[in-house]
Amino acid sequence: MEKLRIVFMGTPEFAVGILDTILQHNYEVVGVITAADKPAGRGQKIKYSAVKEYALTHELPLLQPINLKDESFLEELKALNANLQIVVAFRMLPKVVWEMPSLGTFNLHASLLPNYRGAAPINWAIINGEAKTGVTTFFIDDKIDTGAMILNVETAISKSESAGQLHDRLMQLGSETVIQTLALLEKGNVTTNIQQDTADIKTAYKLNKENCKIDWTKSVSEIHNLIRGLSPYPAAWCFFSDKGEEWNIKIYEANILNESHSLAIGQLVCTKKEMKIAVQDGFIQVLSLQFPGKKKMTTAELLNGIQFTENAKAY
Repeated sequence: MEKLRIVFMGTPEFAVGILDTILQHNYEVVGVITAADKPAGRGQKIKYSAVKEYALTHELPLLQPINLKDESFLEELKALNANLQIVVAFRMLPKVVWEMPSLGTFNLHASLLPNYRGAAPINWAIINGEAKTGVTTFFIDDKIDTGAMILNVETAISKSESAGQLHDRLMQLGSETVIQTLALLEKGNVTTNIQQDTADIKTAYKLNKENCKIDWTKSVSEIHNLIRGLSPYPAAWCFFSDKGEEWNIKIYEANILNESHSLAIGQLVCTKKEMKIAVQDGFIQVLSLQFPGKKKMTTAELLNGIQFTENAKAY
């Protein structure tokens, strides 16, 4: 059995859950690679990645290269003398990096590959109304998320689950799958499956302002899927207008109401505690939202301080 010496590469909270599980299972992590520090927020204070925070707390050797082909970084990486690299939510690696360890470099991706290759697999699985998703470990090659698959494990998505809830479940499932992958590598028992590309493969596009905007002409289920697929971050958004004013609103939680009506699409219907928005095949009942400059609040809290006229609309 080969003793593993692991370099771990990752950046966000999702990667921290995996790294923590690797250490809990007493694997040797000889180095951690994460994103360079960058200023964030209104004060532009330097912010460490979640993985850096974890590595510092656990006194793990840490590298933060800006250029992954930089000679001095490659020398430092080689000096760690790893025989395996694990990548979770990092960035595309040059061949000189992923080829370096004798056992290769494997990635954990939060989808059932080949579907949902790309930046936001958890969000898009929900936005597209999938009934299931999962995690896949695969050996990295020279394209994004296309390498030979080692393990993939599926899980059902509930009809009310948010991206945040699914993120936490897949972090747990991903941790277990990485440990299973490590056990196979230790014993030299890895078998792989080549990804089969088909015409109907779905992609996990990068999220941007445009694809996070709610289109109220869509069906209740499509709108509901977008809201929960972008909650809590970056959040689905739209405009509200009333009494000559316009607000850019984020909506975090909603329900589907299958009720027929003859109202204009986008019309707000409010009582003292409830807000619903008319769409073609029913209503979207808004449960929590955020107005510009305010904190996230429940609809009841919002309606305590603001009254909308019957001309109010969402678009």
